[in-house]
Amino acid sequence: MPFEPADVETVTFDSYSTIVDVDAAEQALADRVPDPEPVSRHWRARSLEYTFVADDVDAYRPFYELNRTALQHALETFGVDLSSDERDEILAVYHELDVFDDVREGLTALTDAGYDCYVVSNGNPEMLDSMVSHADIDDLLVDTISADEVETFKPNAELYRHAAARTGTGIDRIAHVSAAWFDVLGAQHAGMQTVWVDRGKAPWDGFAGDPDLTVASFHELVDVLTG
Repeated sequence: MPFEPADVETVTFDSYSTIVDVDAAEQALADRVPDPEPVSRHWRARSLEYTFVADDVDAYRPFYELNRTALQHALETFGVDLSSDERDEILAVYHELDVFDDVREGLTALTDAGYDCYVVSNGNPEMLDSMVSHADIDDLLVDTISADEVETFKPNAELYRHAAARTGTGIDRIAHVSAAWFDVLGAQHAGMQTVWVDRGKAPWDGFAGDPDLTVASFHELVDVLTG
């Protein structure tokens, strides 16, 4: 359906790949792995696969723990043997990921325009606290909402409905903003308006529908909502 800016009261944002750049995690592998790119890609993919499967097989664990297991699987797959301390040092990068350049300015403009802004994430609370602090956006968010609160990962509709309840906003009055295709589809299925952030000009996979709005940056989102 077409995006309806006039209906939006609250804006929720995904965290990883939307506010902060998870590709920076590859740098944490570079000093320890001869060819870090495939290890990093496997790590990220496996981590997401765990979240998809966890809901259906009743295997919930906080995201940081799943991410640890996924890293170990990636290292074993590519024959890399690292100590527990070295793995912990690599994992710690998730507390210090680089924020995208458009984020703070975009959130500031939305907050100034009267929108309540939240983060809705698979990340557990400790991860979100450090992400928000490192990105220096704590003054621009009403709150963060973690999958840990309902022990259910995206794209399960339960998490988005929980988020709506936490914000006190009708779910159809929320615009959910994400760079992750599965997150966009999950939010849309739950009843939110959806915004896909396509910073890399990637093709959208429309097998289960299209986002209500596609933007290349938070600046474009601000223009749509405040223009």
